[in-house]
Amino acid sequence: MIKNMKKLFLMIMAVVFIATITKAQEPGIDLREKLMIGVKAGLNLSNVYDSEDEEFDADSKIGFTAGAFVQIPIGKFLGFHPEIQLSQKGYQGTGTFLTMPYEYTRTSTFIDVPLLIAFKPIAPLTIVAGPQYSYLIKQKDAFTSDAYSDEIEEEFDNDDLRNNLLCFVIGGDYNFKHIVFGARAGWDIQNNTKDEASTTPQYKNVWYQATIGFRF
Repeated sequence: MIKNMKKLFLMIMAVVFIATITKAQEPGIDLREKLMIGVKAGLNLSNVYDSEDEEFDADSKIGFTAGAFVQIPIGKFLGFHPEIQLSQKGYQGTGTFLTMPYEYTRTSTFIDVPLLIAFKPIAPLTIVAGPQYSYLIKQKDAFTSDAYSDEIEEEFDNDDLRNNLLCFVIGGDYNFKHIVFGARAGWDIQNNTKDEASTTPQYKNVWYQATIGFRF
C-alpha cells in the first residue's frame, strides 16, 4: 500500500508541475458559460472497506480510467457535468495458507456514469459532487504463491441490475483553455455482491482518481 501511495503522490506532483507550466504559458480565459465536451484519462487508487463488520482486510491497487465528459453551464457559477468512463477498481493483499505465503488481486472493470453538479467560484476552478452509477462488466481474480498460480475472469451482462452499483463522487477540476486536471474521491453506497446470502464478504469500493483531459 505504501508503494502505491508513493506512486500516486508522484503522479499528483507531476500533474501540479504540468499545471504550473501550462498556467505560466497561457493567459486566463473565462469559459464558465460555454458548453464544452472533452476526453480524459488517468489513474485510480482503489480499495474496499468492510460494510458488515466482517474480518476482511485488503491493500490498495492502481488501475486505469478513461472516458468522456460534457460541461453544461447553468449560468456563470453553476453547471451540470455528466461523464462516462471505463474504470478499473479492486484491491490486493497477501496471506498465508498452510505456512505458504500467497498474493491475491481482484480487478473489477466498470462503466462509470457520474452525474455531477458543478460549482464554479472562479474561472479556473470547478468543484463537483453527485451520484454515480457503476456498471460491472468484467472481474478478474488472480492468486499467486510459490507452488501455484491461477486467474479467473468473469464477464457480466448489464441487463442484470444487481450487478450495478450506486456510488457518490466529490472532487474538483482545474481548467485551462483546453486542458483540465481533475481529482476525484468516490465510494459505493451499495454492497459489491448481489448475493446477500453468500459467504463472500460484503464490501464496498472506495477510490481516489487523478486525470488529465482535453476539452473543446
